[in-house]
Amino acid sequence: MQYYISPFNKEAEIKFPKDILIYDTTLRDGEQTPGVCLSPEDKIDIAKKLDELKIHQIEAGFPIVSRTEAQTVKSIANEGLNASVICLTRARKEDIDRALECDVDGIITFMGTSDIHLQHKMHIGRQEAMEISMNAIEYAKDHGLYVAYSSEDATRTDLDFLKRIYKNAESYGADRVHIADTTGAITPQGIYFLVQEIRKVTDIRIAMHCHNDFGFAVINSIYGLLAGGNCVSTTVNGIGERAGNASLEELIMALKILYGHDLGFKTKNIQALSNLVEERTKVRVPENKPIVGKNVFRHESGIHVDAVIEEPLSYEPFLPELVGQKRQLVLGKHSGCRAVKAKLDECGYEVTKDQLCKIVEKVKQSREEGKYINDEVFKEIVQSVEGPFEF
Repeated sequence: MQYYISPFNKEAEIKFPKDILIYDTTLRDGEQTPGVCLSPEDKIDIAKKLDELKIHQIEAGFPIVSRTEAQTVKSIANEGLNASVICLTRARKEDIDRALECDVDGIITFMGTSDIHLQHKMHIGRQEAMEISMNAIEYAKDHGLYVAYSSEDATRTDLDFLKRIYKNAESYGADRVHIADTTGAITPQGIYFLVQEIRKVTDIRIAMHCHNDFGFAVINSIYGLLAGGNCVSTTVNGIGERAGNASLEELIMALKILYGHDLGFKTKNIQALSNLVEERTKVRVPENKPIVGKNVFRHESGIHVDAVIEEPLSYEPFLPELVGQKRQLVLGKHSGCRAVKAKLDECGYEVTKDQLCKIVEKVKQSREEGKYINDEVFKEIVQSVEGPFEF
């Protein structure tokens, strides 16, 4: 038994598409995190780690940005990965030509479609946006590329226009369409409705590219799948512009554990992947970050520790080894005798019951005085009660 979840989950009517595809954009949207600039070596290393996880598709970058970026995308495309490799392009011939030079399997070509984007960014009308988009799709398909068409700011786009542009995208040969929630401004109920509406006009794959401005990126992605979407965009550690994107590790573990939908990922590699992205991007993972945060499998409270020692699933939804984490029993002001005894056993030191009580009291006192109870401090506490010893 690896996890125990609420029995009420089974009572809900949940139906996912049979063939869900996860494409990771850590190397593109993740790199657009303010202050992040990955070297070619960084990108290749992260791509390899994503491949070890068995990710389905990697968005390797935005080749038109620079020649170095294009060469890096090409290197990843020729790395021999099991994942398919795609890249981002604007709906422009020169962008698509640069992508073709990179040997990628396909592209995501995008166009802002909301009125605010058309008026204040593109400075064009809806019909011109439609024509530019279709020309880009046709050109890319004529050159043998897998084509995903993305409406930027789709969740603030007029619904009738959005449906027309997606329907036309399919007729021009697009392999999938992307709903980009560019400002993270849609609710789970909203994305559910929107995907259902888009499904009425297209039979090709529908992808959700969700931003996390309101903390809804993962749940919006899940609701999009429940409504009939097939693909989800993610980033490792949820990095990305502003508040970031849908977190890869949160999404796949929520699907696996809470919804019982296992996509076949090698989840034991999640922590190593998270650590690598944190190291290379220098974007610190919060200690309370779901799945990969340092505190997720740390326990201090005496009542909790007592239960966890006897049965870890008392206070854990799944065992840490499932994602490459390790459980830690942390000593502090909330620690009880059982936690301290476990630490003493780990160190190979035996004490009497009276000594144990004194050690527990000193642990609490030391922590309240501001000391973090690491191994060295714990050793000093035990020595003060018992005398010199060896760990």
